[in-house]
Amino acid sequence: MKIVKRGYDPDDLKIFSEKNLKLKVAQEEIQWLLDRRYKMKQIIEFVGNHYLLSSRERTALQRTTSSAIEYEKRKSTMLPLDCAKDGCLLIDGFNLIITLEVALSGSPILLGKDQVIRDLAGLRGTYRIIDKTDAALNLIGKTFRDLAVTTVKFYLDSPVSNSGRLKSKILEYSDLWGIPVEVELIDNVDSVLSGQERIVTSDSIILDKCKSWFNLSRKIIEDYIRDAWIIDLG
Repeated sequence: MKIVKRGYDPDDLKIFSEKNLKLKVAQEEIQWLLDRRYKMKQIIEFVGNHYLLSSRERTALQRTTSSAIEYEKRKSTMLPLDCAKDGCLLIDGFNLIITLEVALSGSPILLGKDQVIRDLAGLRGTYRIIDKTDAALNLIGKTFRDLAVTTVKFYLDSPVSNSGRLKSKILEYSDLWGIPVEVELIDNVDSVLSGQERIVTSDSIILDKCKSWFNLSRKIIEDYIRDAWIIDLG
């Protein structure tokens, strides 16, 4: 299988250089405006134009910056990982797997103030299985064992290309995990997981609406992908 660097851009070394201080400054200004209830779309355009930010820089800031109220809510609803064994985990499948694929690719992943790791891959309705997919699923299974997880349910967006193939691959690996695993293809994962509890995702929209969640991707990356390129925007 061809080696693929998921979420990589040739300009990343320049954009995420420690010398590029404008991202930190821009982030502070974005949060200041969010705290005063300005809308993200207008903020990103205004601040991005002021600092002449590239579209990738703007995406990085938009994905890692929220208001102080949202940070506090996410902190209050995040469950300790030792509670993962106490019931079924509801997993935002593409979200978790793609983040791990990006980390395994050596591409930048972003640590926000809410302590959540996010990627810059961008799904845009298309997905294909790559050489990092098997490794990602192996690490997920290892972490299920580490946490004594008893049952999980993956949700995949059915409109995304190759969602059926990914479902089959998850079920194939689940035979090795030794726990009950379901995989459901649905039209809109965000709408189904919002309002639920025991969610695994880094999607801000879901995190702001769910009752409780686990920061599982960060644990997997910190435990098993030691050379991951983590950009700390927290």
